[in-house]
Amino acid sequence: MRGLALTVLLGVLVVGAGAVGAADWGGVIPGESTKETVRARHGDPTRATTQKVDRFDSAQWVYEGDQAPTGMFRMTVDFGLAGPAGFRADVVRSFKLEPHPGIFTRPAIVDGWGRPSGAAPAGQPPAFFYESGLLVYFDKDGWEVQAMVFTLPQTNGGQAAPQR
Repeated sequence: MRGLALTVLLGVLVVGAGAVGAADWGGVIPGESTKETVRARHGDPTRATTQKVDRFDSAQWVYEGDQAPTGMFRMTVDFGLAGPAGFRADVVRSFKLEPHPGIFTRPAIVDGWGRPSGAAPAGQPPAFFYESGLLVYFDKDGWEVQAMVFTLPQTNGGQAAPQR
């Protein structure tokens, strides 16, 4: 298990060191990656659903168990991005990683992605916000990562991390 955690941490450090645009992980980049590139990298999802988001049909792919990336018990990828060029149904809008306990801790996140742009206010569940589009939700003690949500780059606007 320790070897797995070290491998995942090294991956985070390599990915984080090159981050200029959107935050990414495992070759998935919101606003750039497509269904084709996600499938090529991670295979077919455990399950796929279609839902309406802002009047558009958008897909959601879930990778669980043995199909989830190493160190994760689930990865959820949401497709469908509206922009100036119209709605692009096959483009990744966001994705969520849910790691096994101990895979990502607060120091691993700061080492990999740097100091956060913002954090949840006192009295709310601990969370980090990065303008690169990463939201990190911690356990109640603020140590272990419960979920990481990757979106398009965002500006802080003087606000704390959004609620789950």
